[in-house]
Amino acid sequence: MRILILNPEYPPIGGGASNASAHVAKHLVALGAEVTLLTARFSDLPHEEVQAGVRIIRAPALRKARDRSGALEQISFVFGGLWSALNLMRSWKPDAILAFFGVPSGMIARPLRFFFAIPYIVSLRGGDVPGFRPYDFATYHKLIGPVVHLIWRQAAAVVANSEGLRQLGAAFDNKVPIQIIPNGVDGKQYPQRNGDWQPPRLMAVGRVVYQKGIDLTLQALSQLQDLDWRYTVIGDGSELPILEAMAADLGIAERVDFAGWRGKSDLPVCYQDANLYVYPSRHEGMPNVVLEAMASGLPVVASRIAGNEELVIPDETGLLVPPDDVDALTDALRQLIPDAQRRQQMGQAARQRVEEHYTWRSVAEQYLELLEKAVEVN
Repeated sequence: MRILILNPEYPPIGGGASNASAHVAKHLVALGAEVTLLTARFSDLPHEEVQAGVRIIRAPALRKARDRSGALEQISFVFGGLWSALNLMRSWKPDAILAFFGVPSGMIARPLRFFFAIPYIVSLRGGDVPGFRPYDFATYHKLIGPVVHLIWRQAAAVVANSEGLRQLGAAFDNKVPIQIIPNGVDGKQYPQRNGDWQPPRLMAVGRVVYQKGIDLTLQALSQLQDLDWRYTVIGDGSELPILEAMAADLGIAERVDFAGWRGKSDLPVCYQDANLYVYPSRHEGMPNVVLEAMASGLPVVASRIAGNEELVIPDETGLLVPPDDVDALTDALRQLIPDAQRRQQMGQAARQRVEEHYTWRSVAEQYLELLEKAVEVN
């Protein structure tokens, strides 16, 4: 089976969806599919290459930053991606398309269906679902709403990566059935830690933006200065100067390390250096970083939101707190920071949970089944 995957992000650029598409593509190849992945050009990355059996084509686009993109950059990928896809059709026609993000990738998939009768599946990732992160995307979602309806209703299937995201999608368009295929994690890439559990070393990984709730962690830790801890934030983003100033104002700057962006190959070691993962995010689909932390054997303190609440089992693999609740986050951290034995037990349970329920091969098998059904009924 020939499969075209569309995603404006692919490692080393992007976040969770980038990582997900790379793993799904690799495992689809292992399952016998012929896979081409169309993504956006960035910096001096090759315009075309093969990785793990996946043919990667980078289309012309205005991508400027490694970790984020704006509306204009997304639009540029639609035009550049469609141009590259049409050129690709001259020599290689896929049986089906898997579009990560309804917008912008679905805006390429839908014309390909119209002109070449190729069925497509939409994989919802969060920011492409109207209602997600309204403090960032309300105007954007209002503008693209009519286009999103058209893309979803022409898709052979629409997939969310968590129950919470499925519910958000259903609230936007209740005429489209939405299935769930979760994210996965590579347990070999993220081995279970075998380091010390004292002193307490807290960490977070991801884009340094309002969504991720790093400000909440800083506020909570400022109330726990009587305890022994260090906190490392790995990532970069627009909120970094604000958070650095906040740490200084709260009197904890000497105990907080903003370590900057790290490549995927560096992250396993970073997780090994920590012994508690803190993730009070305000909105998520299903966070890959939480899966990676759990695979690494870390207990997780996270906000009770979509994605997190499906991964973290309270009092077993970590603790959940209400979103935007600094007092609850402070209480949860006060429980776990001084209790090395409890953190270790939770970390072991977290590793076992991802081994049993969240593998990328299982995710790829579920997508392959949907793609095969799409071809059958097309």
